[in-house]
Amino acid sequence: MAIRKVLVVDDSKTELMFMTDLLQKNGFAVRTAESAEDAFRRLGEEKPDLILMDVVMPGQNGFQLTRAITRDPLYADVPIIMCTSKNQETDRVWGMRQGARDYITKPVDADELMAKIKALG
Repeated sequence: MAIRKVLVVDDSKTELMFMTDLLQKNGFAVRTAESAEDAFRRLGEEKPDLILMDVVMPGQNGFQLTRAITRDPLYADVPIIMCTSKNQETDRVWGMRQGARDYITKPVDADELMAKIKALG
């Protein structure tokens, strides 16, 4: 499956701008969400090919949101890459247990992220 449409979920406007710019320069169509509630609204509007998920957000965190999305039959096939400042091995393991396909720590390295997206597509 070719990855073209990416949903970036992050409560940081700086991160959203950085990720959007990076992804658009690499030919991806990008939509953004700043909370779990916003992310579900975006999912209902258009199903993405990939979700880049922050962990630390107000309300429902990225681990909880990842679990909810991967358990929903409508979206279970959408791969999720966690993009977070939580850099402990236990965080990575927990993220993968919630259904994430990959895990990358901030600050995001552009080449590493592109390689992980390419590996999924």
